[in-house]
Amino acid sequence: MNLSEIRAAAIAPALALLPARMNSPQAEVMLLAIGLQESGLIHRRQIGGPARGFWQFEQGGGVRGVLLHPLSRSHALAVCEARGVAPSAAAVYAALEHDDILAAAFARLLLWTDPAPLPEVGEVASAWDLYLRTWRPGKPHRNRWDACYAQAMDALGDWVKV
Repeated sequence: MNLSEIRAAAIAPALALLPARMNSPQAEVMLLAIGLQESGLIHRRQIGGPARGFWQFEQGGGVRGVLLHPLSRSHALAVCEARGVAPSAAAVYAALEHDDILAAAFARLLLWTDPAPLPEVGEVASAWDLYLRTWRPGKPHRNRWDACYAQAMDALGDWVKV
């Protein structure tokens, strides 16, 4: 899928399941950039690893964290109900590989758990810092981030004004 298709098929429906205040150009840019960074928005199963979904969540990490964090828990439970997934780490983890809407919603909820506001569109270094804080990648690749972020901004087109 291209980025327009990801936005239409996964991100927009995921954001529609969440409170309106979670939907913004900053959120979409972050979701696209992180998806590109983590999986290229191609791989729903991590190559050589345990993570699942385009945003590469691990069962005991991001999935469990979103389900338990006080800022995301109630929203995660509502998303699970809407997607017909039991609100357990094992069930969500299994579904992420096949349910892009669930994966996008959990990715947005993980960003929601960070106490800082989302970086303004175009703040590439701040966006990288947020990604590091929330995803805590084992092998971060800063050298790819700028291109992923630029591609994400391009995908939003006129919606973002930098």
